[in-house]
Amino acid sequence: MQHLEEQIAHLTRTVDELSDVIARQQTELDRLTHRVQMLFEREATRSQEGTGGVIFGDERPPHY
Repeated sequence: MQHLEEQIAHLTRTVDELSDVIARQQTELDRLTHRVQMLFEREATRSQEGTGGVIFGDERPPHY
């Protein structure tokens, strides 16, 4: 009986730890989702303004 109680206590602790991990991951996912949404909005604004050109490393600047 004591062995079962120890197993239940161990499993309860493990479930609590996993719950904390999932909560932290959800917070991180929410933060990253918000950042991606901001980037999409910024890129959409650039596309509308016509200032979203791609610059390549080997491309000469226009003043040359």
